Amino acid sequence: MKDYEHPFFRPLWRRVAVVAVCVIWSIIEFATGTPFWGVIALGFAGYAVWQFFYLYKPADESKAAAEPEPKE
Repeated sequence: MKDYEHPFFRPLWRRVAVVAVCVIWSIIEFATGTPFWGVIALGFAGYAVWQFFYLYKPADESKAAAEPEPKE
């Protein structure tokens, strides 16, 4: 399993929150006059968008629910 496929990131709001925090962090860094760290934070945001929205493949929960449980 890759890190972006971790079950913690399954809800959409968590993935959006991670990206939003990185963007807000970048805005704060640019506003306080530290553009180097602003660019770093934007890089984190870009990487998060790539991982969480472009590459992310949600687990097929309906497939898991359709499989019968083994009986003992």
